Amino acid sequence: MERKQYNGEFKARVAIEAIKGEKTANELAGQYGVHPTQIAQWKKQVIEEIPRIFSLKKVQDARKEDELRASLYQQIGQLKVELDWLKKKVGING
Repeated sequence: MERKQYNGEFKARVAIEAIKGEKTANELAGQYGVHPTQIAQWKKQVIEEIPRIFSLKKVQDARKEDELRASLYQQIGQLKVELDWLKKKVGING
């Protein structure tokens, strides 16, 4: 007998329903055609992953901020070089 394969969207929908707690695992199993044990496993996976999701967001935000900062420093350096060149061209010391 071939095992059923469920996509991530389906698993997430069922797990969220289980987390809400509005229906029992048996009710959800009947509604979605999935064994209650499988629903419990998906629910557990989602709950365990929630902290990591928020941690990833912080890491991504920090990476974007670092990239922006590096770009701005590069622009400042370029503008300083151009300003020094112009001062030298015009004969301004300073």
